[in-house]
Amino acid sequence: MNLSEVLIKPILTEKANSQQDKLRRYAFKVARKANKLEIKKAIETFYGVHVTNVNTSVTPGKNKSRFTKSGVISGRKPAYKKAYVTVAEGENIDLYSNI
Repeated sequence: MNLSEVLIKPILTEKANSQQDKLRRYAFKVARKANKLEIKKAIETFYGVHVTNVNTSVTPGKNKSRFTKSGVISGRKPAYKKAYVTVAEGENIDLYSNI
């Protein structure tokens, strides 16, 4: 898998921000087929940091429905994979530089 296809986007939530400050752990939405070695290599090349640990989890898709004028529309949200990346002591990733 190409390294530019591995990382989709960083996850910027309150929980992820508190883990960045306390544990040096960053959350990313990654491709479903990416493994931990590919994720580690992509983070190290794109952000220039040393990765010490990578944890992954697959969030299952959920059924969603909404009410409209034409009736109930039912659908399904897609499943996605999250990667929690811990960087080395004294290093950090600036995720807000592109905003």
